Amino acid sequence: METKKILKIAALNIGIALANIILFSPGLMNIRLNSSDALSVAIGGSAIFLSLSFFFYGNYKLLSHKVLTIKISDIKTHEDCLIALNQSYGKKTFDNSITTMKEQIKRLNKRKDKIFSILSQKFNVIDEVYERFNATIFDVEYVFISNTKSILHKISAFDEEDYESIRHDHAQKKFSTEVITSKMNIYNEYISFVKEAIEDNEEIILKLDALLLEISKFNTLEAGEIDNMREIKEMDELIRKSKYYR
Repeated sequence: METKKILKIAALNIGIALANIILFSPGLMNIRLNSSDALSVAIGGSAIFLSLSFFFYGNYKLLSHKVLTIKISDIKTHEDCLIALNQSYGKKTFDNSITTMKEQIKRLNKRKDKIFSILSQKFNVIDEVYERFNATIFDVEYVFISNTKSILHKISAFDEEDYESIRHDHAQKKFSTEVITSKMNIYNEYISFVKEAIEDNEEIILKLDALLLEISKFNTLEAGEIDNMREIKEMDELIRKSKYYR
């Protein structure tokens, strides 16, 4: 059983126990079920009922709750990315980066939804213009997800325990300066890759922002005009580079 789940179950049951101790202890509220005071009996009965309800329902929910997990190789959608990112927390070097990536995914989805909302108002979904935009955005989204998968692979492979050991000079007694320097260079490459890939994803969001601004200006647009739009050209170039390097 996961540590977090155990802690939640323990906290729930300790909380229930403490609440009952406070209610029924003679030195505290001293609630009695056999008291002649009707209010005291009512409070005591309600407390027992609520305690049992919280105990059974709370423990059932916590025990039956399953944390979604996914292999990086199985990631296909933004939802998959979020699941994989959530399960990648735990390496302090990248925790802030993971949070940033989750925020990027949310912003990307918002931009995409706004773009399609405007397109659906101005063009029929079966129009060639709509299809051209749809294809480009789909491909750019694929690049974004591919970048995210690459980042997750790097985070997964990163040995933070060894990295922290070297950073704090614990390994200086075991290895030469040359070895330490080489290892640090490798770990710094991991960190640099993650930062650069996150910036690449931010560039994608910026390109969608620019596209959103541009299409909001047009009331009509011919299919041939789309290919001449600077934003579309930049996205197509991004897609081509991604396919070349993949």
